[in-house]
Amino acid sequence: MRNHPAIIQGGMGIAVSSWQLAKNVSQAGELGVISGTAIDSVLARRLQDGDISGDTRRALSHFPNQDVAQEIIDRFYIEGGKSTDRPYLDTPKLILKPTAIALHLLIASTFVEVWLAKENHDGLVGMNILEKIQLAIPAQLYGAMLAGVDYILIGAGIPAQIPRILNALSLGDPVAMKIDVEDTNDKFQITFDPSCIKGVKYPLKRPDFLAIVSSHALVSYLNKDEETKPDGFVIEYHVAGGHNAPPRGKSSPNDNGEAIYTDLDAPNLEKVRSSGSPFWLAGGFGTPEKLLEAQALGANGVQVGSIFALCNESGFTQELRHEILKSLASGQAHVVTDASASPTGFPFKVIELDETLSTSQLFDKRTRKCDLGYLRTPFKRENGGIGYRCPGEPIDTFIFKKGSQAEAQASKCLCNALMADIGLGQIRPDGRTELPLITIGSDLEGPMKLLSQYPDGWSAQQGLNYLRMAQ
Repeated sequence: MRNHPAIIQGGMGIAVSSWQLAKNVSQAGELGVISGTAIDSVLARRLQDGDISGDTRRALSHFPNQDVAQEIIDRFYIEGGKSTDRPYLDTPKLILKPTAIALHLLIASTFVEVWLAKENHDGLVGMNILEKIQLAIPAQLYGAMLAGVDYILIGAGIPAQIPRILNALSLGDPVAMKIDVEDTNDKFQITFDPSCIKGVKYPLKRPDFLAIVSSHALVSYLNKDEETKPDGFVIEYHVAGGHNAPPRGKSSPNDNGEAIYTDLDAPNLEKVRSSGSPFWLAGGFGTPEKLLEAQALGANGVQVGSIFALCNESGFTQELRHEILKSLASGQAHVVTDASASPTGFPFKVIELDETLSTSQLFDKRTRKCDLGYLRTPFKRENGGIGYRCPGEPIDTFIFKKGSQAEAQASKCLCNALMADIGLGQIRPDGRTELPLITIGSDLEGPMKLLSQYPDGWSAQQGLNYLRMAQ
């Protein structure tokens, strides 16, 4: 039995939960977590920016198959970095039958982020990904396992297939994963064969899997069969940042477009505890007192996001972090649970800031474009083929693909916006750079306490010291 940590650092955004952040949390004795979302694009753009620190190429030099590593360097690396007015070369989009380079890039980029987080210490490191981005999951799990990842955390869906896939990949066996395809009752799956990476010795360490859920009913559902049973759960309340589970009530969004949550959305912790599975509480548990409360309720501990998202080691650009902290310090910070912002259909927490897509005028001025495509959904075309659509793409295109205008009208391109959050926003033909969109939890007590102590910002270690104060 693993000695589980008390504090899990949230796996936030696209590389906001950076390898640097995860490494510092891990070295301090808790669970550091990297975000695997769109990590192939992150690696490709870091290489195009010249990999000035050399970290990415150093990690690639440890990848089991050096032919694959060199293939990626040859395709994306630019000595000294691209010119600032030159757009990034995009990575291949996720599809049901990916090309070899697309698979190699997913595997290697995930390997790199986990390997860097684990370099030169023996602390625990996890990877967080979204169940919604199904087409990337097997390759990403495999890449993380090649780097020795200790935990896998998955939310934004029902991750019932993950335990079986982890078992198979640890032995080097091919896997098949059922995929959601809209506009049909036909069954579809993707297949993945680990033999696409030569030179790997098996068995690989099988990481613990924690399902991020918001309902005791989902705990019971996943625990009913050994093939779907996780090794533990993160029970996430709706005040958590990022994607939230849709409200269980029937009420429509309010006049500001916010999802409305009620007591129906509170998990029954007695039923969660009686399941016998380890669990952590997330969303509104980012203070020392809440850590003790969670443990008194039977939890192993807590998962904390905003404190770490705003610390110095997170992937946010320094300019954005400064703007967020300034907003908090002024008392003007306003976090909304936008029911329409995310193409996933899940409500999405957004902090309202100038010069971001939370400003309606800037959102309206943006030319809609879906060139990263991580949140696209497969659908069956009338001719029987498979297409891909996203509410964040041009509305006419989405409607042509049998999507609804109402679904797309207020949908924002999270893929491009979250890349901009970390300074990797795409350059457009008119010279403009994609604008960011910041997600953060609506419970800001922990960040406000830290801000009063560290007005210029805090480190991950200082955040941990704060959370551990009452222990």
